[in-house]
Amino acid sequence: MDLKEHWEKIYNTKQFEETSWYESRPEYSLEIIRSLGLSPEANIIDVGAGNSFLPDHLLELGYKNIHVLDISAKALRDSQARLGEKANKIIWLESDVTSFKPEVSFDLWHDCAALHFLTSDEQVENYVSVLRASLKTGAYCLLSVFSENGPDKCSGINIRKYATSDLEQLLKADFDTVRLENKDHTTPWGAKQNFSTGLFRRK
Repeated sequence: MDLKEHWEKIYNTKQFEETSWYESRPEYSLEIIRSLGLSPEANIIDVGAGNSFLPDHLLELGYKNIHVLDISAKALRDSQARLGEKANKIIWLESDVTSFKPEVSFDLWHDCAALHFLTSDEQVENYVSVLRASLKTGAYCLLSVFSENGPDKCSGINIRKYATSDLEQLLKADFDTVRLENKDHTTPWGAKQNFSTGLFRRK
């Protein structure tokens, strides 16, 4: 499957409010980000962001170096249209994360539900390699993926599920574990999806 083609089709045929990952306020991520005490000048990247509202709220919190990465040009355009003139305060990156070449080092890598779409070992290895190369020593990585109790598919695609211990094992060579937990996300139509989440710090 061509992932870019698939996601362009999803974003061209569905309203954001109709997607399972819709959140008008991503409170869980915001709670953790606020707890990190990052400088307003910190380089933050939201990976696989789609048209998430997280960048809107990060701007409200005063962060000045926000990067939004997604494989879908349509998703990025929708976010820019929503933000209007504020979109000029964000760096927009259209890329497959597994081949992303960062031009800056980041203080925070945020990925809510992108990693689990990478189902081959090669894709996952490339992801971890990009993640490792993207973060400063002491920088944070916040990951959320479908848990072993979560759905088998999302948006018509088979996904790769992770227990929290799997996330820890995946990153242990280069990251210290700060926080691991499971949480439920409620879709706009009331279904529960269980996620494994982890906060990690670059060694």
